[in-house]
Amino acid sequence: MRTGDKANPIAFGLAVGPDTGKKAAAPVNIAPQAVRNLREFLDASGWKLIYGLNLGTGTAEDAADEAAYVMDVCGSKLIAFQLCNEPDLFFRNGLRKADYDFKQFAVEWQHFYETIRTRVPNAPFAGPDTAYNNEWLVPFARRFKREAAFLSQHYYAEGPPTDPSMTIERLLRPNPKLHEEFAGMKETMQESGLPFRLAETNSCYQGGKAGVSDTFAAALWSADLMYQLASEGGTGINFHGGGYGWYTPIAGTQEDGFLARPIYYGMLLFAQGGAGQLVESALESHEHTPLLTAYGFRSNSGAMKVAAFNKTLDGSVRLIIDPGGHALRATSLRLRAPRIDDTTDATFGGAPVGAGGAWSANREETLPVENGAVVVELPAASAALIRLERD
Repeated sequence: MRTGDKANPIAFGLAVGPDTGKKAAAPVNIAPQAVRNLREFLDASGWKLIYGLNLGTGTAEDAADEAAYVMDVCGSKLIAFQLCNEPDLFFRNGLRKADYDFKQFAVEWQHFYETIRTRVPNAPFAGPDTAYNNEWLVPFARRFKREAAFLSQHYYAEGPPTDPSMTIERLLRPNPKLHEEFAGMKETMQESGLPFRLAETNSCYQGGKAGVSDTFAAALWSADLMYQLASEGGTGINFHGGGYGWYTPIAGTQEDGFLARPIYYGMLLFAQGGAGQLVESALESHEHTPLLTAYGFRSNSGAMKVAAFNKTLDGSVRLIIDPGGHALRATSLRLRAPRIDDTTDATFGGAPVGAGGAWSANREETLPVENGAVVVELPAASAALIRLERD
């Protein structure tokens, strides 16, 4: 970005879909007006910013100019700069030679970092923002733990969408790839002391898959993933989206209006759970319900809550919650849809999300309490956010 450039015309309303990741994006100049527009968006949405700089095809000097302007305009909203996107795949999309490895990447990262920090001494950084390669996480943390605010990596549950085996059933099953990523995350966090963030994730890469990524299955998957990450010690997550991509949480344009896709409802459940502290809990006697998960936590307001997910497609589950003390009252907000492959009729707390993003629960269910324990009937392919009150 050259800060003296005149602003390029902005085509408001164009639905730009998510990057499919099949090849490197065409180089473009980011005009100052685009950064100012970004700041207005951040102010309107209340969101924070992780801003990518172009190590892949750009120069360190241009990155320093861009970083200086972004800091000036968006500094109070900025979490960190990242110097590239998925560098472990640079060799696949033609940005580097086939022998490109972490050592070469580290030399480039150091050069960009020093050049930018000379221009912007207080610029925050994160990385390595790899696609999947756990072998880059530990060496990055060892070399740059003084320079990085957090570690980042990507995760996609499925892909490619052209593969017929990428199905709803596969999305809802436990994924060995995720457990491997969590193992790498924990090892790196323990060694470096740096927090970890899934800086890009979604169901099926290359923009998602129709009939999978845009269905209610994605609502259950997304909420469960957020609680899994939190329970493993992760500190943040970013879902990929944009335009009318199959997996985007919010779809639409200014002219046509916007709608919340099913995956948004999973994010809504997590948000309504609120910030807090996970408590030690365990599922007992669920050998016949391997797709049942539940997470207990105490919110910052002091309330005890449980997020429970029945990802089984053909059977309900009776969940008995022992809060470790006599429960006086329990209420639930249900996440449900008519079918697991439903794309339009999801509700949370008995209510849909409005066109402008407004939502308010209109159905809070009181749950039975038996001998001090809370009883929850979870229908097939549904979830519940449960609030407990006890002695």
